[in-house]
Amino acid sequence: MSSADQAFICSRIPHRPPFLWIDTILELSEQGILAAKTIPADLELFQGHYPDYPLMPGVLLCEAVFQAGAVYISELLAREGEEQGSPAAPTAVPVLTRILGARFKREVRPGDAIEIRVSPKERLAAAWFLKGTVRVQGKVAVQVEFACALKGAESGADKGA
Repeated sequence: MSSADQAFICSRIPHRPPFLWIDTILELSEQGILAAKTIPADLELFQGHYPDYPLMPGVLLCEAVFQAGAVYISELLAREGEEQGSPAAPTAVPVLTRILGARFKREVRPGDAIEIRVSPKERLAAAWFLKGTVRVQGKVAVQVEFACALKGAESGADKGA
């Protein structure tokens, strides 16, 4: 991950290594986000998750989608703030509130490069409904629909929530 990519990602979401599951942002627009991650072959989790046939856990592939979605939402909020004359980064963070369904179609193995695409389905005030796809070698590995809500100062929620 380049330091510029990591700095941008970390300016938009609170996740940090070793629990940061996106390396770079390839595209980012009103229509969605395309991010990428190369799965390190030396991840410690492969020692225990099917050690004789290591597989990337599906829940972590979903987490990559959720993190990409959070970057997307945070960037849109930052752009909205700039349009309203407030260049500061948003203080609210998108938090996963619902997983509407996940389908696992293909294995992701150590060393694989994945692409993560997230696009919006609907926005209702501080709630976002999104859909995401993980592809490996151009083929769908995971599809998931999910929702996020804003938590923190801008959402009106308690900071301790």
